[in-house]
Amino acid sequence: MTTTSSTSPSEPASHPEGASTPAVQPSTLRWWPAAFLVVLMFLLRMIPAVVEAPSLPVIFASFLGPAVAGVLILLWWVTFSRSTIRERLLGALLTIALIGISITLLHPSLANMNAIMYVVPYGVGAFAVSLCLLAAQPKWRLPVALGAVALTLGYWDSLQSAGVDGTFQPELSWRWIPTAEERYLQTVASQAAETPSPAPSEKILLADAAWPAFRGAARDGRQPGIVLKSNWEETPPKSLWKKPIGPGWSSFSVAGNRLFTQEQRGEDEAVVCLNTTTGETIWATTYPSRFWEAVAGAGPRATPTIADEGLFALGANGVLLAMDPVTGAKRWTRDLQVDAGRKPPMWGFASSPLVVQGLVIVHAGGAENKGVLAYRAADGELAWSVPSGDHSYSSAQLASFDGVSGLLMSTNAGLQFLDVTDGHTIWEHRWAGDNYRALQPLVVGNSAFIATSLGLGTRKVTARQKGDQWEVTEDWTSRDLKPDFNDFVEYQNYLYGFDGNIFSCVSLETGKRAWKRGRYGNGQVLLLPDAGQLLVTSETGEVVLLKADPAKPVELARFPAIEGKTWNHPVVIGSKLYLRNAEMAACYELALDHLPEQQSQSVVQQGN
Repeated sequence: MTTTSSTSPSEPASHPEGASTPAVQPSTLRWWPAAFLVVLMFLLRMIPAVVEAPSLPVIFASFLGPAVAGVLILLWWVTFSRSTIRERLLGALLTIALIGISITLLHPSLANMNAIMYVVPYGVGAFAVSLCLLAAQPKWRLPVALGAVALTLGYWDSLQSAGVDGTFQPELSWRWIPTAEERYLQTVASQAAETPSPAPSEKILLADAAWPAFRGAARDGRQPGIVLKSNWEETPPKSLWKKPIGPGWSSFSVAGNRLFTQEQRGEDEAVVCLNTTTGETIWATTYPSRFWEAVAGAGPRATPTIADEGLFALGANGVLLAMDPVTGAKRWTRDLQVDAGRKPPMWGFASSPLVVQGLVIVHAGGAENKGVLAYRAADGELAWSVPSGDHSYSSAQLASFDGVSGLLMSTNAGLQFLDVTDGHTIWEHRWAGDNYRALQPLVVGNSAFIATSLGLGTRKVTARQKGDQWEVTEDWTSRDLKPDFNDFVEYQNYLYGFDGNIFSCVSLETGKRAWKRGRYGNGQVLLLPDAGQLLVTSETGEVVLLKADPAKPVELARFPAIEGKTWNHPVVIGSKLYLRNAEMAACYELALDHLPEQQSQSVVQQGN
């Protein structure tokens, strides 16, 4: 019988004289915590794309959660991964070094918050995925993981950002490809050389304006007197002109044969006047100012206002201009940063000026009594200023409750109704929120509808005068209509607008949903009340014609109009549809069922 000798665990193994003890080989990695964190990182990043109208905490979780998961992955690597001490130190230090180098090389449009949102999670994510796939390959796992980090970060360093879409997904392009703005700037010089000189005797007054201000004279997104033919296959929209335009989220104001809008031109903001028939530039007034942020990118946010006293425009950095609408000549300027003692809010000053009773009124959101500012239209001198919320992307508008006219302003503090002459408070409704408010209040009778972004919904308040006092009641607050920066309209006791990024209809009386259908992204809507038609521009630049029917959604027609992210409000004058976004402006002719009356007769004369 043969026997075999064995060495007990407590005894050292014998080796030939002169032979060295073999090094302990690294074991298979404990990979499952890293895999879990990578999946969590992906799910957090996708929240805005799959959750309708996510709340502010959910948005923050989506933005910062993946970076936190990336830190936890590095913590797993150095404490819980079963890798060797040498692997841990090299892997952690080199990954952090590569991330640091990548951040210094990022395109400016991807710096700061974008680095936390994208570079850190994707870089560490590539590290973790490689280690999980090669968990049992000690020779290759760390070199491959570091190579994956370098390639991933190199990819991000080769990109530039044009902001995000309505679901906060980044809009990326290669950094060596000229942006739409850069391509546009190449044409500006030749455009200016061809600009015709306006007749010095020409005058433009409010009575000439078919669409004098943001969302119309009443700022309610209604254009009466128009009925469109709904079969666009038989009578398709006809393209009259299409041209590049500078970045900006302004809409158009319209008087006679002129369109007025705002745009970014490199390091200058510009107020621009275009010919309605050809789209050619009639004049452009520029001034040094550039506002940029990571969501919407560069450019002004407000829309010029036409009044008897001139043309008035507010830039994203707070430059308020009074101009001659015929020539574009500056009459006076003010700086809200100086007058209100504050920096621009997160997404820039966005208050489209309200011109009434010889005053130019804007929201600034400064401390103490520097919230709403009223300047004399004639000379720009400050007439009055009153407290208001410290940020708002809405604009002042005129309204009437129980026969009393005043100034309505929606801010993060709530809704305030002010006297036009001196700004004193007539009544207010407190609805404070950390979220921003970007929509115009919608007034129907003695009720006002206000909305709060990021999933908080819409509220109906009613104001009635009781002797010398006002009674302001909250009728309902509904999450069945949760718009963000997408204004809604009212037709025959129903509200039509965007619930998240899906088009919806809710009852005016109860706030309850009638229907919800139509994925048009974060678009805008214009009401044609004489026809009961809704003209919707989708986030991708499509134009959709809907029937305003509370029983069911009825899509009548659609066509692709312009390319690129389209958050700007459309304008319809007669048979002409005017559209723009941050890259392109266009005009289409729509077939009418009957011709509208003179548009200026339908303009609501308010205050001028």
